[in-house]
Amino acid sequence: MMFKVLILQAWYALSDEALEKQIARDLMFRRFMDLSLSEAVPDHSTIWRFRQLLNTENLLEALLEQINHHLEQNSIIVSLGSINIIDATVIEAKQSRKRKGKNGNNTQDPEAGYNVKIAADGKRKTTYGYKMHANTDEDGFVKKMTYTPGNVHDSKEFDKLLGINKHKNKIKTCGEVYADSAYTNKKNDEKLSQQNNKVLHRAYRNTPLTDRQKQENKQRSSIRYIVERTFGLLKQHHGLAKARYLGLERNKTRAQLIAMSHNLKTGVNIFKQMRSLGDCYAQ
Repeated sequence: MMFKVLILQAWYALSDEALEKQIARDLMFRRFMDLSLSEAVPDHSTIWRFRQLLNTENLLEALLEQINHHLEQNSIIVSLGSINIIDATVIEAKQSRKRKGKNGNNTQDPEAGYNVKIAADGKRKTTYGYKMHANTDEDGFVKKMTYTPGNVHDSKEFDKLLGINKHKNKIKTCGEVYADSAYTNKKNDEKLSQQNNKVLHRAYRNTPLTDRQKQENKQRSSIRYIVERTFGLLKQHHGLAKARYLGLERNKTRAQLIAMSHNLKTGVNIFKQMRSLGDCYAQ
């Protein structure tokens, strides 16, 4: 039941206190949790302790894998021929500016980091916060994810997102790999030598892109939008745009739960589409 509580929290982007109140008064929440009207509602401190327990016991990554496995067993996630779309998104820290608290100490989150990005208009955009790195499939399901300070380069998480064994330098996963030019380097190209590498080509000084490379980048970008759309959904509907807590671990836990809730919601939507198509063929 408590895991369902955390899924509800991620779906509706609620704080622990707001979630406690919502469960108490919302019959749909109680029904989802199999909680009768006579049963007591878990309070916000119980919710907090359970979430911390999942983190300290390192269960969250395994839970994401278990959810994905269950969806695969029910033919909702298609693993055969699945592709890997890799990217990262910046998340603003809860305390992103340097300010002095009542005791004179800096209130800025000490575990976050500065991310500098060149916007479409050519201007530098600096954000103090974190990054969620993700590997999604063509339907937008989050296959793997990591969470780092904002100043960690995207390519640093490449191996983890593809399940590359550092000692054997081999990839557990298979299928085409799509990523932007931030992941382009000699080491990654070697790791993907046995894969269908779809990482964007990068132009270098005195070595501009050829017309063919430009065309390939255009085609690959049309696939890469899927992971960007997934990040957009997580931010718009689940509150991922800004960190809720101070510190990396607590925010990482929140991001992992949001990824699980997104996969479950996406799975339900695909199941409804499958059932609707089945009804059409039956007629």
